[in-house]
Amino acid sequence: MILRQIRDSRADAETVRLIAAEAFGALGGAAGTGAGPAPTPAQIARHQARTRHLAGTDPQGCWLAEQDGRAIGFALSMRREGMWILALTAVLPEFQGKGVGRLLLERAAEHGRACLRGMTTVSADPAAARRYRKAGFSLHPTMRLTGPVDRAGLLDPGSIPVHPGNATHLELVDSIDRRLRGTAHGPDHRLMLAHYDELLVADTVFGSGYCYRLGGSVELLAATSKRLAVRLLREALARVPEDTGATVGFLTAEQEWAVDVGLELGLSLTNSGCLALRGMRPPVPYLPSGAFL
Repeated sequence: MILRQIRDSRADAETVRLIAAEAFGALGGAAGTGAGPAPTPAQIARHQARTRHLAGTDPQGCWLAEQDGRAIGFALSMRREGMWILALTAVLPEFQGKGVGRLLLERAAEHGRACLRGMTTVSADPAAARRYRKAGFSLHPTMRLTGPVDRAGLLDPGSIPVHPGNATHLELVDSIDRRLRGTAHGPDHRLMLAHYDELLVADTVFGSGYCYRLGGSVELLAATSKRLAVRLLREALARVPEDTGATVGFLTAEQEWAVDVGLELGLSLTNSGCLALRGMRPPVPYLPSGAFL
């Protein structure tokens, strides 16, 4: 078996996507890449774009495992201002439990050797939890809100103005990131702007916040106060198309403000893996991005 860097190419990006689909499909569709309806062209494009983006910004953190010329696993990771983030890793089912995932994690982690903080998400797979715990991460169980939005609970829009964001707000959202988690998303925001449906921004004398929405999914939310976070989450859910179910993921116990909003609007709450952190506590109020944390 050999490990090589993932190239910024459509071929490598598609290889990564197919491995993820097969690996997470064996876990019942974890991470939204596995079993279920066939991916749409837009979903395929987003997955490939994320891989190519990280292969370009962080080539030392993105690795592919190959055996006899066949790709069998990968790890995508990045460094952002002192934080190492493992965005996604997967191994084909027939090669799991043979040390491939451990070797990929070790190689990707070298990219973040000098980083004081770390972040990743962990699926419900017990082997994954053991791997990240041994790597020094604290595991914070997470919940997920799903279901149709009860529109009756959205009659009061709230007094805090929320408006669409764009590239002119990148300095603002990076400053919010730094305040909450100690590091900005930096170049990742431009990719999210290009591939998500909308960026929502609240910027007042009392504080600031932002939120990305993709269809019915709240992809990332950060705010300087819980009041602003509640307003942004309610606005994002109000904008979910009426024929689309909503999803709000990666809720730790510290994000009760989001749990309360979801339950008030008729969403269902279930357990869903872990948020793994190193050198930090869960940012509050903050809902991580599944793609960029």
